[in-house]
Amino acid sequence: MNENENNAASPYVIEMRHITKIFPGIVANDDITLCLKRGEIHALLGENGAGKSTLMSVLFGLYQPEEGEIYKDGKKVVINDPNDANALGIGMVHQHFKLVDVFTVLDNIILGIEPNTLGFLRKKEARKKVLELSKNYGLNVDPDAKVENITVGMQQRTEILKMLYRDNEILIFDEPTAVLTPQEITELMQIMKGLAREGKSILFISHKLNEIMEVADRCTVLRKGKYVGTVNISETTKEALSEMMVGRNVKFAVDKAPSNPGAEVLRVDHLTVRSKTHKKNAVNDVSFTVREGEIVCIAGIDGNGQTELVNAITGLEKPEPGSALFFCGEDVTHKSIRYKINSGMSHIPEDRHKHGLVLDYSLEENLVLERYFEDEFQSHGFIQFGKVRDYAEKLIDGYDVRSGQGPVTLARSMSGGNQQKAIIARELDKKHKLLVAVQPTRGLDVGAIEFVHEQIVASRDAGSAVLLVSLELDEVMNLSDRILVMYEGEIVGEFKPAETTVQELGLYMAGAKKQTQKGENA
Repeated sequence: MNENENNAASPYVIEMRHITKIFPGIVANDDITLCLKRGEIHALLGENGAGKSTLMSVLFGLYQPEEGEIYKDGKKVVINDPNDANALGIGMVHQHFKLVDVFTVLDNIILGIEPNTLGFLRKKEARKKVLELSKNYGLNVDPDAKVENITVGMQQRTEILKMLYRDNEILIFDEPTAVLTPQEITELMQIMKGLAREGKSILFISHKLNEIMEVADRCTVLRKGKYVGTVNISETTKEALSEMMVGRNVKFAVDKAPSNPGAEVLRVDHLTVRSKTHKKNAVNDVSFTVREGEIVCIAGIDGNGQTELVNAITGLEKPEPGSALFFCGEDVTHKSIRYKINSGMSHIPEDRHKHGLVLDYSLEENLVLERYFEDEFQSHGFIQFGKVRDYAEKLIDGYDVRSGQGPVTLARSMSGGNQQKAIIARELDKKHKLLVAVQPTRGLDVGAIEFVHEQIVASRDAGSAVLLVSLELDEVMNLSDRILVMYEGEIVGEFKPAETTVQELGLYMAGAKKQTQKGENA
């Protein structure tokens, strides 16, 4: 339902009327009207590739629409770039962070609006304001840390602080909770409610229906670039929203039979990894096993060593002396990444841009990144591009990877969720004995999450071992056969999902409880 567009004294702080945005091969936004009331939290919901981020990028001046108009406080405005958006009080936290890796957190926050006197930078004042904002909103960011050395969760908080630092009144949150822990999400929800009470207006893109039901006042649903409807959250349900989004009923529970673990596939033996940011070890003397036909989940608050643990297992970081990694009985502690891949290790990485994709390669090139040298795709050293194309089309169809130009689409131009689906397709389709999946459903819609969960369970049932790292406690409880909780670089508890609760896991994740070597509570 489109809202009244001819109201002279507009009740809306932002009106996007009949917006159409076209990319090569795809109409990303097809005649969409969205109206944001003053002081409301307005959710934007839709499948991966539905056009949500594109619509918000139009509002923020990153894209220019082919058709349509934007009004602020009832007056027509032209937003040519993000500087125009900021001048109008519009700020955006992007799904894929716009940060300079070699700069500090503080430098990233003030970039573009550096406080200065006669050309001399006044960093002291800026640092004080950033620390105050960080404390007031519970973001707890170190302003002097380099972005390349902080976790994805901390990068997300830096993006939020960038927006708060600029005193924006219209706040766009593009998947802000995708990398946050349950506790951090709860805090962010409170922050958003507080900002709305202060009179700020929030546009909130999320796939997480629980969050939308908790924090939003209204929700606009898009499907395949088209407007489906706007509903009051108080008058709808999760099930109704999911059906509006994907056009069918979605199962929220994971169907899986009890596990029947077989032979040991991965053994982590006294693994220690040094931290890049502080003196304590990021991973400290960790040991565990993963067997055929089971899903072992590493649960924990972001930044407690999960990233470094996975990097050491997959070969992205070198462990300290005395550490050992065994894969199918073979010591692979110092083997190369390619050796581990060729031996049957698949890896869905935490950072899909840094470690998952070559963004300026095409989709089909990304889908054979780890296999282009195999006989299936090359002959006498020359890549057989016809075979690569056929394989890519099979994966695109099987995993519903949506892209404007199919296999030749640049990975950079795809939506975040479809980039993630491409990585999942590549890693699950090749033969693997071990799947290391780090936040595999990050940024995916409920329909895609249901599909990915089914594929991970199918991988387990086919005899693969699965090491899952997730910040989503619902995912941890639904998907795991065993749960290992990490806190400050150590395994502090081991559980079976049927024998624990989310609340108990939360205590271990926060360091309030710890098991001894014998599994007793301490």
